[in-house]
Amino acid sequence: MPKKLLEIKEVVKNFKAKNQIIKVLKGVSFSIERGEIISLLGVNGAGKTTLTSIIASLHPPTDGDVLYEGKSIYKNLINYRFLLGYCPQSPNFADDLTVEENLVFAGRYFSMSKDEIDKRIKGLLKQFDLEKYSQSKPGILSGGYKQRLLVARSLIHDPSIVILDEPTVGMDPQVRKEFLKKIEQLKHNGVTVILVSHFLDIVEKISDRVCIIDQGVVREVGQVNDLKKKYKKTSLEEVFFLLTDKKEKNL
Repeated sequence: MPKKLLEIKEVVKNFKAKNQIIKVLKGVSFSIERGEIISLLGVNGAGKTTLTSIIASLHPPTDGDVLYEGKSIYKNLINYRFLLGYCPQSPNFADDLTVEENLVFAGRYFSMSKDEIDKRIKGLLKQFDLEKYSQSKPGILSGGYKQRLLVARSLIHDPSIVILDEPTVGMDPQVRKEFLKKIEQLKHNGVTVILVSHFLDIVEKISDRVCIIDQGVVREVGQVNDLKKKYKKTSLEEVFFLLTDKKEKNL
């Protein structure tokens, strides 16, 4: 049996807005196995981004905890962050730095040596086909190449866990297909991948398991084939619409 790497335990997240409490996550619990690709699914507003921000330690939960190898991440938050790579949905580069300089900056953030940074950058530029843009500013990149740079930056310190929030946004179908192979390669290299995507066909192909979130609660967690059998559906999309009550078809 795969070993549990992360455990999300009864996570609650509330926000205050105009003298009222908005409950975004309502006691979310599930585990993430070492070396798997697990996808978080939900309609807009379901709580996916809030949950990933908590797993990434960008925001604390209102209640509940996140455990890494059985211990709260808040017991040693700095060490946990060194194990984690986070790729946000929207580009947030330093636009006055080149592609290579953005990667150098990220490496220095993780206290890497110059030799380590240079070695990692060389490999990442090649892996994500960014070599010809290494001395260019991010602003000239297409949407797809910006996403590649975001992922490359999240991998600079060779993390064991990577959160990818809509990493294929802005990519045409052929580029998206090739990019998915790179995500699968991360798994083969032993990296645990937490994927957020609205492309259910992609999720169905590459995910070991999926976690479907609706209105701040977990509706299901499991392997795609198991869920299709359980609900007697032929695709993940059909299972998804059933569990989210078809509230939003515009994915």
